Amino acid sequence: MFKNTMKTTVLLAGLGGLIVAVAGLIGGGSTASLTIGLGLAFVMVGGSYWFSDKLALKSAKARVIERHESPEFYDMVASLAQRANLPMPRVAISPSDQPNAFATGRGPKKAVVCATSGLLASMPRDEIEGVMAHELMHVKHRDILIGSVAAAIATAISYLAQMAMFASMFGGGRDDEDRPNPLAMLLMAMLAPIAASLIQMAVSRSREYEADRGAAALLGDGKSLANALERIETLAARRPMSVAPAQAQAYIHNPLSELRGGRNAGMARMFSTHPATEERVARLRAM
Repeated sequence: MFKNTMKTTVLLAGLGGLIVAVAGLIGGGSTASLTIGLGLAFVMVGGSYWFSDKLALKSAKARVIERHESPEFYDMVASLAQRANLPMPRVAISPSDQPNAFATGRGPKKAVVCATSGLLASMPRDEIEGVMAHELMHVKHRDILIGSVAAAIATAISYLAQMAMFASMFGGGRDDEDRPNPLAMLLMAMLAPIAASLIQMAVSRSREYEADRGAAALLGDGKSLANALERIETLAARRPMSVAPAQAQAYIHNPLSELRGGRNAGMARMFSTHPATEERVARLRAM
């Protein structure tokens, strides 16, 4: 757990450092440009974090339910939350046929855990329990906040990189002595978004591993979650799901893409929000 936490901290610090560097290059190192860059990131963090539950539920076309609408599922979540020493989250169901689930909300007291109707219909109870334990670990570890921070900063970096592109082309009206090197600006405009995306994806993968570990610890072993991930991997390819790309990383399994073998598999995994299913399953079975 400590190793994954430190890795996430280092990655987030790297994102923060990158946005400062990009803003500084655009502004020639001025305090004002650094402040603008950081202010932009904080505004984006606040918005995406504060409204995370509404955005995620709307994207999934999900509806918050009461206990009488699905008592077995509702009571399962309640029992897991109690065992994890968490407040009872709101429970939602998305109408998608693809077996999947996600957690969202500003913190444990505002959390929502959501399962798709496909998950509830196509998986045995112990595997559903494994999936929901994983989602509750995201709540316990405050991964919604961490993911919002990483996504917002990465978005701000991309925006600043676009500003750099225009600044290198049009000069921004500054004297030649004060103007940043145009070649450096162009290189930064191309490379900074890629670097930010790589770090953001690495943060997301690290949190998935940690939620898997926490779920296995809560349930006593990783078998049920490992079986669930294998079943989801098989069924997801046959049942497409319509969801906003920005929300895909919230799900236990990426609802929009499949990682395949081949020469480009390693590169694809670097830009993936989720670790490869076979790697997650191997770790869980080893617990």
